[in-house]
Amino acid sequence: MQNKPIKDIVIVGGGTAGWMTAAALSSMLNGRFNIKLVESDEIGIVGVGEATIPMIQRFNRVVGIDENEFMRETQGSFKLGIEFVNWGRIGERYMHGFGRVGQDLATVPFEGYWQKMRALGKAAPLGEYSITRMAAKAGKFMPPSNEVKNSPLGDIAYAYHFDASLYAKYLRKLSEARGVTRIEGKITRATRREPDGFIDAVELENGQRVEGELFIDCSGFRGLLIEQALETGYEDWTHWLPADRALAVPCESAPAITPYTRATAHQSGWQWRIPLQHRTGNGHVYCSRFISDDEAAATLLSNLDGQALADPRLIKFQTGMRKQAWNRNVVAIGLSSGFLEPLESTSIHLIQSGIARLVELFPDTRFSAADRDEYNRQSRFEYERVRDFIILHYHLNQRTDSAYWLECANMAIPETLQRKMAQYRSRGRVIRDNNELFSEVGWLQVFEGQNMAQDGYHPLADTQGEADIADYLESVRGVIAKCIDVMPTHDQYIAKHCAARRM
Repeated sequence: MQNKPIKDIVIVGGGTAGWMTAAALSSMLNGRFNIKLVESDEIGIVGVGEATIPMIQRFNRVVGIDENEFMRETQGSFKLGIEFVNWGRIGERYMHGFGRVGQDLATVPFEGYWQKMRALGKAAPLGEYSITRMAAKAGKFMPPSNEVKNSPLGDIAYAYHFDASLYAKYLRKLSEARGVTRIEGKITRATRREPDGFIDAVELENGQRVEGELFIDCSGFRGLLIEQALETGYEDWTHWLPADRALAVPCESAPAITPYTRATAHQSGWQWRIPLQHRTGNGHVYCSRFISDDEAAATLLSNLDGQALADPRLIKFQTGMRKQAWNRNVVAIGLSSGFLEPLESTSIHLIQSGIARLVELFPDTRFSAADRDEYNRQSRFEYERVRDFIILHYHLNQRTDSAYWLECANMAIPETLQRKMAQYRSRGRVIRDNNELFSEVGWLQVFEGQNMAQDGYHPLADTQGEADIADYLESVRGVIAKCIDVMPTHDQYIAKHCAARRM
């Protein structure tokens, strides 16, 4: 049977989601489609998602982005992980570092041996067995190097911090050079065809009609097509993630650019700190049931590296996901498909995986229900598993200083997260379900960083003698410490390879 190919793709909305979609499709679809992006200069973008996770390197490779040029154009810095302050108890801090922890030994994952020795009081803190965590702590950075065989220097995993509006601008330039047509204008309505209710065009304020067969909704929280036109519905997760507002403000940079994001828990929420070359991005995510906007702003402004460069900007949100990310001939990508707070820097990754899924299940004009259902199944699985990981940070707190944290510690949690916690409590095991986004190492670091007790360790860790495990742990720790000594500082690496022009 012959395919009935699509000719016209219309992306509604610019910003990070719209221009990432345009850049990816114009790179991957070999110029076989007319790609139009409609955006209005009048409509602001959220533009605070400045921290990423390592999968973005794959996106940049597919789109053909040169790393150093991209870092210069977006005032970027490198990211080895996220530091969490005050999330277990006040005064405690830990890091979720990228990449692996430890090295393999025999039958059991590294953490099984480490847990055994820790129970005996003979292991160093977990972070000392992770090259990214130790480099972050020392303010050092370099990309992975395989010059020395089996060296931890080959295990360095990293992501980026960048200015989201500069990133969108950079991707726009790249997309337009590859044939994407940008149409400036404010959309007044979408029209639907009979009898199937598919969108056939969007109409602009100036009367222009932009027609297409496949529409990609990147219009942010409003969900111009997926919700306003198609009334798809939204699943609210506020009972698990009660934060419903954020205030964002840039400030002057600290003397050194740290190669990690920081998330500091406050009394009714938490504050992000994202260091860029020209400024530091900050925001306070909080729950309006427990704190007023003015109090939240005061908390934010009293915890900055330097002078604020603007007034705090308020963003209201509702955590959850669209009941279908793909409905009829509309695929929602970015905030129009759902929102999870930026605690683990997943928003740009969720855009990226939405695009990858669309390419994998790309339709023709018949729009197969099987493709759409599979897209929605995968999308739901990803959102729910990321949701569980974020809930864990809140639920696993031991703070007694505020009603907010007590409510989070005592709330009912999804059954999928209950199972994950039960496995870890029993034997320190983390079972990764169906290649979910966060690997065993990510879960391990949060469980451990936030003091989750265990009843035991992996029984097969006892197949190795205590002295052998002690020597093995010490050699891993020693080699990592030597590697850190030879790495340049983060500032030195940026100055040499990708320093941006002064803004």
